[in-house]
Amino acid sequence: MIRINLLPFRAARKKENIRRQVSIFLLSLAFLLIILVYYNWSLGGKVDGLNQEIKQTQAELDKYEKINKEIQDIKQKLSNLKKKMAVMETLEANRFAPTRLMDSMTQAIVPKRMWFTKFESKDNNVKIAGIALDNKTVADFMVRLEQTGLFSDVDLKTLKQKKVSKSNLKSFQVSCTKKQPAITKTN
Repeated sequence: MIRINLLPFRAARKKENIRRQVSIFLLSLAFLLIILVYYNWSLGGKVDGLNQEIKQTQAELDKYEKINKEIQDIKQKLSNLKKKMAVMETLEANRFAPTRLMDSMTQAIVPKRMWFTKFESKDNNVKIAGIALDNKTVADFMVRLEQTGLFSDVDLKTLKQKKVSKSNLKSFQVSCTKKQPAITKTN
């Protein structure tokens, strides 16, 4: 009978098996390393893309902030212009106020029966002091003041007897409120 020694064959097979396992391990490791490098490169590209997008968004934000500042400046200028227009309209409406006031006074006065000694006009309050021949003249004057349409709240403050050149006259003080004229807008 022939005897064959199988031990060297088994040892060679075992070495081959170990070599194959080491090769598979190294190839797997290389493949894993390639996958990790690709994943890292991919994430780096995404990070770069996101950083670029952040820069673009920041540039747009800066642009819109500049536009917003310009809008705020324009709104402030518009507000100032509106205030100036309101002042101009008020001045225009009150331009003839003193003339109308004096005209109303001349219409309200009872001719040859009274005269003024003092006239004060502060804001909308008017105080009139004067001398009249009798009580009826003062009452007529007060009614006429209200009828002019420029005055309201006409009130007699004092009415005293006063002797002037041997004549008994009436010294009076009247207070009233000027009505505000309606402001008409013109284009």
